[in-house]
Amino acid sequence: MTMRAAAWLGAIAGLLALGAGPAAAQQDYPNKPIHVVIGFPAGSGADILGRYFTTKLAEVSKQTVIVENKPGATSNIAAAQVARAKPDGYTVLFIANSNMAGSRFLFKGLTFDTVKDFTPVASFAQIAFMTVVGKDSKINTIAELTDYLKKTKQTKYAFTNQSALLATEYYKQIAGVDPVQVAYKTAPDAVPDVVNGTIDFMIIDGTFGAGQIRQGRIKPLAMTTGKRLPSLPDVPTMVEAGVPNFEFAPWWGAFVPAGTPPDIVVKLGRWMNEISSSPDAAKFLETIASIPMVETGEQTAARIQSDIKIWEPIVKAAKIEAVDVSQ
Repeated sequence: MTMRAAAWLGAIAGLLALGAGPAAAQQDYPNKPIHVVIGFPAGSGADILGRYFTTKLAEVSKQTVIVENKPGATSNIAAAQVARAKPDGYTVLFIANSNMAGSRFLFKGLTFDTVKDFTPVASFAQIAFMTVVGKDSKINTIAELTDYLKKTKQTKYAFTNQSALLATEYYKQIAGVDPVQVAYKTAPDAVPDVVNGTIDFMIIDGTFGAGQIRQGRIKPLAMTTGKRLPSLPDVPTMVEAGVPNFEFAPWWGAFVPAGTPPDIVVKLGRWMNEISSSPDAAKFLETIASIPMVETGEQTAARIQSDIKIWEPIVKAAKIEAVDVSQ
């Protein structure tokens, strides 16, 4: 073989190797740590939920999974970071449907589009929210809470995320009450003010709230789900408590940046489904007032589109004005 022929063969081999690079990388996925971004701080309900699934993801993927807590702007900071990340499967967002379906109606000036800039991987848990008051509050039912809010001036409620904000504003419209909203960065920040009575009530996610109830710090009045939870069988639903047409059961999913190779998305989705369909996951989720979901990326995408159609009229009915976050 002449030197010229050898050089041509070497060049062709190099080109073939380059062409096979992305495919080989996909087949070898994951060959380095996976980063999971959560838009709430360590110790929050979202973090408790997320860390269970990240621990299990490390087990099934046989790769290190690193949790990155990026709190702020009700998870919009975390979502923006992942939207800008390299679409290679090594940056994953764990986030609620309230962000992916509701943020477009609650905020103006977002730097990302929750549909165009992300690829859904899987849905993995449905979260119960609950209306709570401080442990020493004289209020024991939703009817008593409504009566109190109507008769008392300058009442307040706390919220830390979109689901809680929408649920509370919707309750206000139905019940004909007008407490002032007070935003908190996290549920751990808000609960002390609920306990001491600075805040009159709060609709809180069960992931964090269930533990606070067990510790005797807060008192549940009603669940936002359509059915009572096995872990809190004596707590009625909002409908049972007298608030008609009231049902909110937010869910959590895994998302990656748009453009992530389909094979990687499918592999991640299978792992997430494997985790959420396990008996261990069902047992764990019950302790935090949640239930497992097992849905593919396609099913998650369809659920987002359905939720978008639901959120828009509810936000309008609740008369919530979008907050400008562009400044």
